[in-house]
Amino acid sequence: MHNELTRTDIKKMQEELDYRRITLRPQLLEEVKVARGFGDLSENFEYKAAKQEKNKNESRIRYLENMIRTAKVIDGRSAAGEVGLYDKVTIWLEEDQEEETWQVVTTVRQDVLNGLISKESPMGSALLGKKVGERFYVQVNKEYGYYAVVRSIEKGQDDGSAGLNSF
Repeated sequence: MHNELTRTDIKKMQEELDYRRITLRPQLLEEVKVARGFGDLSENFEYKAAKQEKNKNESRIRYLENMIRTAKVIDGRSAAGEVGLYDKVTIWLEEDQEEETWQVVTTVRQDVLNGLISKESPMGSALLGKKVGERFYVQVNKEYGYYAVVRSIEKGQDDGSAGLNSF
């Protein structure tokens, strides 16, 4: 399995990984140690909560290590006039008779509520390579799909402002 990530994605993941290993891990281990001293472990909520946070951190560390190890580095550039990674695209949804604006990002940086869609989502994958004025079909699942038209493309670049997803 390979995860298609940009160099910026990997850099952000490595920064988070370093923080979790160097700073957060020792803090959480100390919290577990302190909570253990509060008495009977079977009724010690502080100990259970500290262990849970430590385990969450270890899980995130394993996730980040795996993502970095299996990453396939991609270049976010696209041809002029075509939709590529980090471009902001305004589209017309024929079925809903409304306009929407999306920025196409890698999967680890998607945030639909803030207008960032994954290049692997139905809309994201349908948009890549399209040009202004081009009508295209978005296949959501076996039974449903819809048509949209590219209204405008604002070329963008990965400035690092889009954060990583938690999980």
